Amino acid sequence: MRTILTSFVLLFSACLTVAQTNGEKALNEIDKKSSIYNEIALQIWNFSEMGYLEEKSAALLSETLKKEGFTIKTGVAGIPTAFTAEYGQGSPVIAILGEYDALPGLSQQAVPEKLSAGKEAGHACGHHLFGTASMAAAISLKNWLKDNKMKGTVRFYGCPAEEGGSGKVYLTRDGLFSDVDVALHWHPGSVNSANPGAAMANKSAKFRFFGVSAHAAGAPEKGRSALDAVEAMNYMVNMMREHIPQESRIHYVITEGGKAPNVVPDFAEVYYYARHENRNTVINIFDRIVKAAEGAAMGTETRMQYEMIGGTHELLENETLQKLVYQNLSTVGGFSYTYEERVFAEKIAQSMNLKLNTQFSESIMPYNPDAFPLGSTDVGDVSFNVPTVGFSTATWVPGTPAHSWQAVAAGGTTIGTKGMLTAAKTLTLTGIELFQNPEIIQNAKAEFLERRGENFKYTPLLGDRKPALDYRKN
Repeated sequence: MRTILTSFVLLFSACLTVAQTNGEKALNEIDKKSSIYNEIALQIWNFSEMGYLEEKSAALLSETLKKEGFTIKTGVAGIPTAFTAEYGQGSPVIAILGEYDALPGLSQQAVPEKLSAGKEAGHACGHHLFGTASMAAAISLKNWLKDNKMKGTVRFYGCPAEEGGSGKVYLTRDGLFSDVDVALHWHPGSVNSANPGAAMANKSAKFRFFGVSAHAAGAPEKGRSALDAVEAMNYMVNMMREHIPQESRIHYVITEGGKAPNVVPDFAEVYYYARHENRNTVINIFDRIVKAAEGAAMGTETRMQYEMIGGTHELLENETLQKLVYQNLSTVGGFSYTYEERVFAEKIAQSMNLKLNTQFSESIMPYNPDAFPLGSTDVGDVSFNVPTVGFSTATWVPGTPAHSWQAVAAGGTTIGTKGMLTAAKTLTLTGIELFQNPEIIQNAKAEFLERRGENFKYTPLLGDRKPALDYRKN
């Protein structure tokens, strides 16, 4: 591994100046089109469509790419809101991932106080920026290939339902990445960072219990409460937390628990996530959760069934690509707040009881190879099939957690779109270097195979189920 990385560093140093010069025009092009990209991002922010329901968002991105000369394939992997957009021919094939789904229950206006926008969902993870920046980079790379008469293919992947729906897993399972050389992605955040930052594996399911309704006061003995079963299951799982690896995470929400207190509920549902940094541990924890559900059904004389909703691998790191991206993010750099943006940011920081510190929105966090995984992403499955690399940019006020109203608010302002353009430029520079220097790709593939292991066989954690297209529907 050390030999591979050493040769990469030497190669990278020799090629950096040339790549930066060649990329200057491409970055200027992004700046010239910034108002267009900002408008697209804010349109998707306003659509705020949840997983597998992103019809307007997917259409806006795919139509924009089609006008730019990309060949579009819609409805890929059996998902109406998934698509690919391709330009060029031959190798290398550079994939750029884009997301655009919102989260339920986080409707918010672009103001520095908690104020609902009156919608069912909000972009609390910034996927409106994610999809738009990735699209902008794909367009910029397309123009660079054309201007320089370079051989190669840039392919944008429209990836729906990252938030729990595991959209990319279905794309991976259907072989849509089988000819890809390198996959690039990014994510909105509160700082500019390009650390390895692995993600946890994840399995999720909805557990449904079916009982017998009855008058809760007049004939309680005739009822069998589905809600009792959910509560019994939750109690057993909560006791189980003491007896699983401490790095594990288990989350649940009761999505249906009855309609009236004086009616014994004949149906109840609870939605579970299990996470760990190793997929085999996740599989074990999930199997134990299923046993708790089975025991709860037995003890309450109800019937249980569960539906797998999502399942993702942990993220497989690639240091060859990660150091390349870190250098490119450092080249692009951060940005400064205007007076109006600083006033907004100060109020957001106050809402979180923080003092505003813009150090790593104006600059880049130091490289840290030991970052701990904090969440999950279906990019993990992509990363076990093709060398993959990502990073984050400061689209939110520093200190803002994802999945918060503060994240939604900033994502609807120029703070969000400035960070988005930083991401688009970083993706563009990275793509240019990969097209110019096949040795980088070769080194990345060698590291990929070494980290993945000789006997690896890809098996999706969600099995052979079809996409859960209705998992966000009421």
